[in-house]
Amino acid sequence: MNAAITTTARMKNPAVVLPDAMKGIQSIYKAMYRGGVSPRVLELVHLRASQINGCSACVFAGVAGARKHGETDERLHAVAAWREAPFFTGQERAALALTEAATRIADRSGKAVPDEVWDEAAGHFGAEQLSAVILMIGLTNLFNRVNTTIEEPAGATW
Repeated sequence: MNAAITTTARMKNPAVVLPDAMKGIQSIYKAMYRGGVSPRVLELVHLRASQINGCSACVFAGVAGARKHGETDERLHAVAAWREAPFFTGQERAALALTEAATRIADRSGKAVPDEVWDEAAGHFGAEQLSAVILMIGLTNLFNRVNTTIEEPAGATW
């Protein structure tokens, strides 16, 4: 049996209901984007985590955000299959691998983020840059969980 397609959220987004939460989120975003990582990389990270978590609102917003930063349709269409696509740099691949590992923490036994994934990312990013990527992964996972819980539809505006 197919679930009904949601066109309205169950409730207003909690970040809107609690304005102090939005202030905190905005502060984290500002810090991330000042961390020395290309906004395109951060948007790819956001999009990949959102794809994994099945958050339609964040996938929609992720594509829009990536396009705003100059991302091409060719690359956006390939994010879900980035390992097999020739369109991504070594740095982008390291960020996407870290995103997948940190997002799928329950999928493996042992370390959530294997050493080889960590080492590859650390080889492409300095401490501030790596911090920005990790914060984007974490914040995206937060949004994915909030939005899927309240059934925020793709394209929703607050």
